[in-house]
Amino acid sequence: MRTAKGDVNHGEGVYGLQRALRVAGAQNMIMSLWKVDDEATQKLMVDFYSRWLKTNDMRTSFRAAQKNLRKEYPNPYYWGAFILTR
Repeated sequence: MRTAKGDVNHGEGVYGLQRALRVAGAQNMIMSLWKVDDEATQKLMVDFYSRWLKTNDMRTSFRAAQKNLRKEYPNPYYWGAFILTR
């Protein structure tokens, strides 16, 4: 599942999960731009949340988790799909 991709409606903009979450009040989101590997995603998210809980620095924790995942999965398919939006 790609969470950041939406549908374009002429005159109405892009609709999708990201817009729905924004309308619901979400300020920050981590979303994927393409279909991702479940195992690599789990490792990325566990590492990210562990770092974030320790530092309270979302951006640095996300970037560090991506860099850490690159050691095991050097191909960007596994870690490059994810974006942090604010």
